[in-house]
Amino acid sequence: MSSADQPPAELLQRPGVLRWLWYAMGGGLPERHRTWVLRDTTADNWGARHVLRAVVQMAVPVALVLLFVPGPFWIRGMTALGGLLLGLIFSIAYMSETTENRVKKAGYPAGTAQAVREEAQRSRSAERTAKLQAAAAKRAARYRERQGR
Repeated sequence: MSSADQPPAELLQRPGVLRWLWYAMGGGLPERHRTWVLRDTTADNWGARHVLRAVVQMAVPVALVLLFVPGPFWIRGMTALGGLLLGLIFSIAYMSETTENRVKKAGYPAGTAQAVREEAQRSRSAERTAKLQAAAAKRAARYRERQGR
């Protein structure tokens, strides 16, 4: 993704609570939240954010089952828990596709979120490799110093 495709980071504007609830339920956000949507779907904790959105989506049917289905509460509770677990399994199975759809709704080309996450992973790997190499060089220097070489 080129820098021309992405707005400047200072335009990152988090949506309010009601807009976030709309977004969590699958709705689109206005153009001014475009950068935030990309960050939301590509941050280090994007998976946890996705699961949180899925739980918010499932809160409505779970509440309806708990409140309106007749029968003992423990049966309603187990039914709601089973539905929640099944919903989470499906949500996690389609996590990448769902986040890509959110990014497309925000106006980015398909594949942007995955590309940003992969680039961040390469960057983290390169930093970690550099740190490990520096530590290994430092240990080798200490070893040679102790050996008197």
